[in-house]
Amino acid sequence: MEGPLGLPALPWQQREITSILPHRPPFLFVDRVLEVEPDRRIRGEKWWAASEGLITTRDGRAMVPASLLMEAMAQLGAILILMKEENRGKIIYFMGIEKVRYRSPLAAGETLSMEAEVVRLRARIGTLTGRAEVAGRAVANGTMHFALGAEA
Repeated sequence: MEGPLGLPALPWQQREITSILPHRPPFLFVDRVLEVEPDRRIRGEKWWAASEGLITTRDGRAMVPASLLMEAMAQLGAILILMKEENRGKIIYFMGIEKVRYRSPLAAGETLSMEAEVVRLRARIGTLTGRAEVAGRAVANGTMHFALGAEA
């Protein structure tokens, strides 16, 4: 069964994700893609293991650095942009973030549910908004700007 734009049916796992996104573990921060509305929005997940280079608090808890939360949402948005046939093989550059809010800490062992939505998409430049939560608890949100470069 086929999913959006001739890709395999959802949910996508690492094999399908890495066929679109150039990132590889340990720098791949999307485990599963659950929903896609081409050119509009995408929803996915990331389960954070304690072995993934997280920071440790004074009381010994492994926590996800806030910067990795935005990177995870940016990677999810990049999948949405790069999945289009005309963008396959191109490089997407993370140009900046704004209006970022970190609302709650994320600990190792928790599954982050993320969503990215296209705000603006022009020929080679665009803007996405991202939201992340754990079990209904808001974790982070923000706006990301990107540029689409030449093929890798």
